[in-house]
Amino acid sequence: MIERGLEPDFSPAVQQELAAVRGPANATSDLRDLRNCLWASIDNDDSRDLDQLTVAESLAGGRVRIRVAVADVDALVRKSSAIDDHAAANTTSVYTPAIIFPMLPEMLSTGLTSLNEDQDRIAVVADMVFEGNGSLAASELYRARVRNHGKLAYRSVAAWLDGKESAPRRVVDVPGLDENIRIQDHVAQRLVDLRHQQGALSLETIETKAVFDRDVLSDLEPEGKNRAKQLIEDFMIATNGVTAAYLESKKLPSLRRVLRSPERWNRIADLASQLGDRLPHEPDAVALEEFLVRRRKADPEKFPDLSLAVVKLMGRGEYVLDLPGVEPTGHFGLAVKDYTHATAPNRRFPDLITQRLLKAALVGAPPPYTIPELEELAKHCTTREDDATKIERRLRKSAAALLLSDRIGEQFDAIVTGASQKGTWVRLSRPPVEGKLERGFAGLDVGDRVRVKLIHTDVERGFIDFARD
Repeated sequence: MIERGLEPDFSPAVQQELAAVRGPANATSDLRDLRNCLWASIDNDDSRDLDQLTVAESLAGGRVRIRVAVADVDALVRKSSAIDDHAAANTTSVYTPAIIFPMLPEMLSTGLTSLNEDQDRIAVVADMVFEGNGSLAASELYRARVRNHGKLAYRSVAAWLDGKESAPRRVVDVPGLDENIRIQDHVAQRLVDLRHQQGALSLETIETKAVFDRDVLSDLEPEGKNRAKQLIEDFMIATNGVTAAYLESKKLPSLRRVLRSPERWNRIADLASQLGDRLPHEPDAVALEEFLVRRRKADPEKFPDLSLAVVKLMGRGEYVLDLPGVEPTGHFGLAVKDYTHATAPNRRFPDLITQRLLKAALVGAPPPYTIPELEELAKHCTTREDDATKIERRLRKSAAALLLSDRIGEQFDAIVTGASQKGTWVRLSRPPVEGKLERGFAGLDVGDRVRVKLIHTDVERGFIDFARD
């Protein structure tokens, strides 16, 4: 982190500011009181920095109101404070297998600015009404007092919704929460169907989570998408969309999250051709989504590998400044034009910037940032996100190198995930770890399947080297 300019520790000035914080932000009289709504959080099993709550309400005519409450972090983290300066320096929490380096001190991010269970908090609420087909009928944004009635986890909620396990304890204990989450799930299914019809991509990459036996790394466990993750993901996409549109309607600038047309569309088309399919010569999100749907149905077992190849070939997302009246670049992978990051202000600095812009718009105040400041912040946040991603990948590789250190000479099935002048990289099918192909890489490109032999590991530097005979 230090090599890349990130700050792993909080300064004495931050600690001094923290010592002066007496409790969560105080509510003001102009806030709506929504504490009696059946708010709940759904996040990772071990998440403690809770940024969002959701709740549903059935309306006449098949419409459903979905409210998403986002932690009002700005209410305690003031712009240009020492705490804010640290967050602005790193711009993101850094998640490594063994430890998390939070963007904000844990006293805030997992405590006073977290939407913790059975605690009253202030939030910024996106109030959205959806038609029966998932289209947005109306939206409103405002600040409110909220209360989390159930801290839930993706795995257990997904297993319950899929009928594989009984409902989580909190769902049973809180009257009406089970039906409310089922309504949310129904709406989320409609949202995802509509997004994919419009060209949002059905990608399914495999992430890994380090599993420890006390202090000893014992495995890297694959973590895929599930129904509960999809529910939250689609509500967050909707919230980010209405937030961007609201700022545009108030003629305010905003930080947009964009993914431009794929950098290597020709290679994506080549992969489709190798699988007996066709894609148009120019980037086309709808055509790509239709191809992905066909491949998932034809070969679900290998679909995550294809997804990974497409993700690598599409390039990286970035933050850009959007000015009022200028056509936004949009997000190719999500098939949306209006898209910002607004739903994770405890973890991402762009979301805190957006929250400040939004709160200014709600009361008609001038923007808290100038145009040059926002231009610089967009570049800085993109750079820092890339730095954090490289740090996280490096530490995951160190964990993987440690796990594979006693398997030198073994052979594995793999897929090529990177091919350039800098080298060729492959990812194993099991365990799902990535390393460099040191020999036998001639003629290979992203998406090719190969058989490789492990020839070297370096835990400290995160090196895993393979050869192809």
